[in-house]
Amino acid sequence: MSELVPASGTVHWIGTGLSTGSGLARVCEAAERVRVWHRTEERAAEALERLGLTGRAEPRAYTLPALTAQLAPGDVVVSMLPAPEHAGILAACVARKAHFACSSYVSDAVLEQVPAALAAGVVVLTEAGLDPGIDHLFAHSLVARARDAIGDGTAASYRLTSYCGGIPAVPNDFRYRFSWAPLGVLGALRSPARYIEDGAETTAARPWEATRRHVVDGEGFEVYPNRDSVPFVEQYGMPPAWKARSFVRGTLRLEGWLRAWDAVFEELKGGDDARIAALARELAAAYPTTDTDRDRVVLAVSLDVRGPAGQAWSGSYLLDLVGDEEESAMARCVSRTLALGVGHVLDGSLPPGLSRAAETAARSEEWLRELALEGMEFTLRVDA
Repeated sequence: MSELVPASGTVHWIGTGLSTGSGLARVCEAAERVRVWHRTEERAAEALERLGLTGRAEPRAYTLPALTAQLAPGDVVVSMLPAPEHAGILAACVARKAHFACSSYVSDAVLEQVPAALAAGVVVLTEAGLDPGIDHLFAHSLVARARDAIGDGTAASYRLTSYCGGIPAVPNDFRYRFSWAPLGVLGALRSPARYIEDGAETTAARPWEATRRHVVDGEGFEVYPNRDSVPFVEQYGMPPAWKARSFVRGTLRLEGWLRAWDAVFEELKGGDDARIAALARELAAAYPTTDTDRDRVVLAVSLDVRGPAGQAWSGSYLLDLVGDEEESAMARCVSRTLALGVGHVLDGSLPPGLSRAAETAARSEEWLRELALEGMEFTLRVDA
């Protein structure tokens, strides 16, 4: 492993979509120089004006060659672009010895470049947003507390659920508000989900068909599994002596969502890629995100552990935020968490190679403290 390339103090923020919020202002405070990249320089300037950051960052027209030409060793590149774009950007970062950060899951294409990044002394920060991101922080914190209470070597069973959703603050007939690209939402629904239920690995080919009711702080929601939850058993540090009764990471929706989306699900069952892309455009037109409506983010992570002779521990984290006229709740959660990670790249506290928002319980507690100081509101409940 090469030594860490010292941060230059320059940050390149690519993309100013629905998830870019006040975190960009935090980056402008922490960095010596910030460049914001958009499709055109004019669009970048408009985004900076909208965020109240005119004069605090330099607008740029984004193309990968244009970005690459301006990269210097130690620069930090923050990608808010769709995940398929990340591998190409990371390759440019490694070649120029610049650090990379995003809020997305680690893709295979990114993972393949980690050895080269490590050798180059480059930080690759991923999963530093809301989900993934804050959900990992909550889970690591709960697991560490349960391990202290129950003991790693104790034969125990546990149930861990982690559900997150961006929903309308005022329920609408569609029971949803798009907080990211509709095509991405539909693509996630078309991807099988793997999780543990009743002690056994289970796969839902159509995740929405596994939807069930879930109560959070007395309020009913609908939840369903997404992606592959199983690898997170190891990532969250669950002791081998503990057996999972249930381990599910998934999506949270308003009650009535399953029924409201019935026509969409029928399309997903039989539509090809072209039809699904057309459907995404139709939904974007039918249910636009406006400046007057408000979003709500609910993230609920809970862990219940049962040991021998009545030994038990349970705890839960809840984040429940509503957006305001300045920024959406989704943008606040994603961008401020990512900005926190960028700050740690700038101060040299992250090592070269791959880092997620939460690799250890200790770092999770540190990040949670810092997010709380940033004004992020969440609650922890423990019953031992």
